[in-house]
Amino acid sequence: MSARVRLHVDAQLVEVPAGASVAAAVAQATLRFRESSSGQPRAPLCGMGVCFECRVRIDGIGQQRACLVDARDGMQVRTDG
Repeated sequence: MSARVRLHVDAQLVEVPAGASVAAAVAQATLRFRESSSGQPRAPLCGMGVCFECRVRIDGIGQQRACLVDARDGMQVRTDG
């Protein structure tokens, strides 16, 4: 059995395989990562940190690129900042 990681995305408990990115955990919880200034839903485009569309707040630190960060047990991820 593969190891699993449990974290919270916008207060929702999400469980992903060990080694999965925070972007994968957010995608499992919701398709909307953030909104543009005009209110349009945004989601990752490149999956490698270039487009910055996957920015989230991780454990209180904003502007983190979710596709570049491995999910860890107990993380608190917010898509609103």
